[in-house]
Amino acid sequence: MPWENTIDVRKGIELNTIALSDFLKSHLGNHHELKEVRQFSGGYSNLTYLLITNETEWVLRKPPPGVLIKTAHDMRREYTILMKLKPHFNKIPAPLVYCEDENILGTPFYIMQKIQGGVLRVENLKVVKPTFNDFAKLSKEFVSLLVQLHQLDPVSTGLIDLGKPEGYIERQVTGWIARYERSATDQIPEMEYLSRWLSDHMKHENKMALIHNDFKYDNLILNEACIWDVKAVVDWEMATVGHPFMDVGTCLAYWTEDQDPVAFRNFNTTWLPGNYTRKQWVEEYENIAGVTIDNVEFFCAFGLYKVAVIAQQIYARYKQGIAKDPRFGALIHIIRGAALRGVNTIQNQSI
Repeated sequence: MPWENTIDVRKGIELNTIALSDFLKSHLGNHHELKEVRQFSGGYSNLTYLLITNETEWVLRKPPPGVLIKTAHDMRREYTILMKLKPHFNKIPAPLVYCEDENILGTPFYIMQKIQGGVLRVENLKVVKPTFNDFAKLSKEFVSLLVQLHQLDPVSTGLIDLGKPEGYIERQVTGWIARYERSATDQIPEMEYLSRWLSDHMKHENKMALIHNDFKYDNLILNEACIWDVKAVVDWEMATVGHPFMDVGTCLAYWTEDQDPVAFRNFNTTWLPGNYTRKQWVEEYENIAGVTIDNVEFFCAFGLYKVAVIAQQIYARYKQGIAKDPRFGALIHIIRGAALRGVNTIQNQSI
């Protein structure tokens, strides 16, 4: 697969393949022989591996070593989300088996269906070569899929068990401020400004929906023949039931335009010709969903703050020597850039 970036697992996190092979046989069929394990490159959070057997391919997810952020790396919760969601939203991998026993791989993990397709990232643009029309169709499908997710009824589907929608915005604002304070390494005035402003403006009407919380192009598996055909949405580790416009804010935070700093353009492809602008994105969401997003600047500013905090948590692990990936050292530019864009969003009342 030309889009599928994997590396030899021995260059990443060493796995006990003997114990893993025994687990696969006992839970997924004794006829399966584990032939090869590769680690997917890309991504900054949970680790993802390709398992190649004599008959098929599966995907394994597990937390990285040394993590302190429990909810974001809770494999049981992520597996449960997929189990509950699969009957109602078909664009996700089927979960197969969950393992709590840390004696096998050192952490809990789960295994799911392997979806054939590719992930669109900056580094494979020369291979994929998307056109203006490709991006126009993909950005429209992206918004449509998010609306589809937000229009699921959390109560009738049983998804309500995943979160507590009442007071969601207030809990998120105070929670992410606390996360930042615990992980802060550098003095960044814009982050302090956002902490104060978000605390003062977090009262909003309650709305309830299943939200992904990390919905972006590189969490989509795409048909390699036509990239606007989304085969699956992945990385559900932060999904919950909460306010749908908070999900919108996260999407807008990731949605880079061509005038945004290079540091952001290096992380996604939404700035390339054919994609919606952020303003067009919001208009399309409102049109499909039949809603108006009041105070969109608040949700965008919060999304940018959250992106900065996620980057800060990873950057802090890098500075402490826990995470060794050299990419993590460059995240300080994302933290500062997201914070500055958040302040500008508030002060200029423009997303």
